[in-house]
Amino acid sequence: MQPLTYLNYDETTRRLSLDPHDQRFVQNPYEAYAFAHRHARAFFWQEYNMWCFAGYHDVNRLLRDRRLGRERPSFAAGSKADRSHLADFDRLEAHSLLELEPPDHTRLRALVNRAFVSRQIERLEPRIERLANELIDGFQAAGQIDLLPAFATPVPIVIITEMLGLPAEDGEQLLEWSHAMVAMYSHGHSHGDEIAANEAAATFAAYMRDRIAERRKAPGDDLLSLMIAARDEAQKLSEDELISSTILLLNAGHEATVHQTGNAIRTVLLQGGDPGRFFTDHDAAAKTVEECTRFDAPLHMFTRFAYEEIEAAAGVVIKPGEETGLLLGAANRDPAAFEDAGRFIPDRGDQKNVTFGAGLHFCIGAPLARLEMRTSLKVLFERLPRIRLAGDPQYRDSFHFHGLETLKAEW
Repeated sequence: MQPLTYLNYDETTRRLSLDPHDQRFVQNPYEAYAFAHRHARAFFWQEYNMWCFAGYHDVNRLLRDRRLGRERPSFAAGSKADRSHLADFDRLEAHSLLELEPPDHTRLRALVNRAFVSRQIERLEPRIERLANELIDGFQAAGQIDLLPAFATPVPIVIITEMLGLPAEDGEQLLEWSHAMVAMYSHGHSHGDEIAANEAAATFAAYMRDRIAERRKAPGDDLLSLMIAARDEAQKLSEDELISSTILLLNAGHEATVHQTGNAIRTVLLQGGDPGRFFTDHDAAAKTVEECTRFDAPLHMFTRFAYEEIEAAAGVVIKPGEETGLLLGAANRDPAAFEDAGRFIPDRGDQKNVTFGAGLHFCIGAPLARLEMRTSLKVLFERLPRIRLAGDPQYRDSFHFHGLETLKAEW
C-alpha cells in the first residue's frame, strides 16, 4: 500500500492530521481507516480536537460504556459559548431522544419503541413493495435515472411520513428542513449554516405544533396520534418532547436510510453480473443488506462526552467533559474483527457491524431501515436485472455522514 500523503501521524504523541474535506479521503475513507488499523487504532484527530477510536472492539465497547453519553455536561468545553442565534435549534436538541440520557431517554424510548418493534415494522412490507414498484413504473421507460432522488430518497420519506400520519405532499419541504438541520453535524459548518439550521428548526417545530393540534382534534391510527395520546393521558411526554421526538423520527427516519440505500446500490452494482442474485429470497436479501450496511455505512462518526475520567483504550485517558469520536465506518472494516474486511461478502459468518450503534443508543429505526432496503432493493433488481452504473458515483463532502452526490444508472 502506498503512503497516504494527505495525512500526517506522529507516533510519539499519537496526533493525526487529516482534513476530512480532502477529496481523496471523502471518496475513499477506507484507505485512511486501514492506516489507522495498522498504526493508530486510537489517535487524537487534530481537525476535530478529540480522541478517536478506529478498532471494532474498542468502538463496540465504548458505545455501551455508560460513563460516556450524548448529553453535553455543563462543565464541557464550549458549554459556555454564545449560542443565542441557535436558540430554536437547541430547544429541539434539548428534548431529542438522540441527545438524552436516562431517565429521560428511558421514558421517551419506551414510548417510541412501541411503533418500531419488528412485528409492527414487518406489516409495512407490502406497502414498501408497492411503493418501490410505483417509483420504478415512473422511470423504467427512460432507460436511465439518478436513483438518489428517484428511488433512494422517496422510499424512506414516504414511509416515515405515512407512519406519522403526515401529508405525503409535505415530504419535499420536510426534506429541506431536515437537510438544513443535519448540516450542523458536519465538520467546519459556517455561521450561515447555523442560521439556516435555526430557522429550519423554528419552522419545522411550528409545522409540527400545527399538525399535533389537528391530530388532537381528529386522532388517527398513526404514530403521531399514539404519541399525542401518551402525552394527554399519561403525561409521559411534554409538548416540547413530543415535537422533538417527531422531528427526530422524521430526520433519522430518512436521512441515514437514503445514504445507506444509495451506498448499497453502488456496492451491489460494482459486483457486476445480475444484481438480483443477491436477493433471491428473504434470507439472501437480509444477508446482503446487512453486509451493505457493514461495507459502506452511512454514518462514520458517533460522538460522545465523558462524564468521568475514563481510560478508554490503549492507554488513552478521556477526561470529564471531553468529547470523543467513535469511528463506525472504520470499526466495520477492522481486519481484527472481520475476515477479509475489505471484501463484500453477503453470506459472511462474522457479521456483527456497528452501523446502527450499540447499547443505550442503538438505532431505534434499525428494523425499519433494514426492511425498507431489503424490500425496495429486491424489487429494483428484479425489475431492472440489466441495471448498471452510469459513470463513477462520487461521494458528498460531508464527513461524518457518508453518502453519494448522485447515483446515475442505466439499463
